[in-house]
Amino acid sequence: MYNPYTEDLKSKRNPRGSALISYLINVGLVGQSRQLPVSSQHPINVRCMEDMMVVTVQTDLYGTGKLVKASDLTLGPRLCRPSSQSTTTTVIFQQPLQDCGNTLQMSSDWLIYSTMLTYNPTAARNSPIIRTNAAVVPIQCYYPRHGNVSSNAIKPTWLPFSSTISAEERLSFSLKLMTDNWSAPRTSTVFQLGDIFHIEASVDTRNHVPMKVFIDRCVATLSPDVTSSPSYDIIAQNGCLMDGKQDDASSAFRSPRPTPDRLQFTVDAFRFIGSDNSMIYITCNLRAAAQNQVPDPLNKACSFSKPRNIWTDLEGPGDICTCCDSGNCLSSGQSRGLFGSHRWVKRASEQEQKLVRLGPMLVVGVDRSQARGVTQESVSVELWVLVAVITLSLVVVGLGIVAGVLFKKHQPRVVQK
Repeated sequence: MYNPYTEDLKSKRNPRGSALISYLINVGLVGQSRQLPVSSQHPINVRCMEDMMVVTVQTDLYGTGKLVKASDLTLGPRLCRPSSQSTTTTVIFQQPLQDCGNTLQMSSDWLIYSTMLTYNPTAARNSPIIRTNAAVVPIQCYYPRHGNVSSNAIKPTWLPFSSTISAEERLSFSLKLMTDNWSAPRTSTVFQLGDIFHIEASVDTRNHVPMKVFIDRCVATLSPDVTSSPSYDIIAQNGCLMDGKQDDASSAFRSPRPTPDRLQFTVDAFRFIGSDNSMIYITCNLRAAAQNQVPDPLNKACSFSKPRNIWTDLEGPGDICTCCDSGNCLSSGQSRGLFGSHRWVKRASEQEQKLVRLGPMLVVGVDRSQARGVTQESVSVELWVLVAVITLSLVVVGLGIVAGVLFKKHQPRVVQK
């Protein structure tokens, strides 16, 4: 049984194995995980167990007959090494879900453990060259949040009534990629330059009074650490979509807001300078306010309109967005939230905001050699077409001249008396 929220985006191979492996493996539930058979078509197999993941890698990773070294393969940001069960033809990683620097994301229905398999080829001894490209393969395991995922029976634990109320009143924030038509979550996290990120922020209010979600800030980084460098502000100043001011961007909040507890926006795919293939993380400070909150400089969702050269708010008057350029959207006594050096002033409101991370997302560029080949082929075709047109024109002109001569030759002569 396949998980409807998963898919496999397979790598584009070429005969020499020079293409970067860049496909996403999303596997499903415990007992329902999708098994990718270890073969030339699927050189990587992932099993999502109850408390661990088992990753099996075929050493003929590129399907060219050239085997990769087990020492060149690692799992996760902490570079976990293969297990002793590995052989000359397969490399096996068997790690607990929380190890190797794996990240955990939570949505309203799923617990998602994310990691990545990294292949970093090293040169042979006394050799200055390598014959294979590096590869990064994002891997995700999905687990249902509701229901018993263990074979052991659930033992009830009685808690004081006040503690139960406190737990039920907590808000659950989420940040997820959506399909182009916003109809469902997007299962693939692999993009090309020119694609668009469709992102939805939401707050689960099923066990809480109705709330409205706002996005105070979103930062893109190359690692899960939001304070790492380089970084890029997508949203700043409590709801200003700054990326929309870039000349080559069309980023904007989606209007109208689908529901008060959801907020959607688009961002043109990008990668950081100096990186041919960027693994991008987007971390956002999501905040919930009362559902009847009136838009103001602190509670807004502003997009930049290039044709009008002004900021516009999704729901309120445009003048609340003027601070997006001036940078003074916060009045005295207000904190910058979880990104800044200070948290919110009221301790109770800490439950009303959260840093939520999206990613990793793999952004790849266009194959320059392929683009060059297409261009050269197009030029050749154009030259042949030009030669054919000229030849045909000469033939037509020649036939016209011959026809004219024959016509004059057979025309009867008029003899004057």
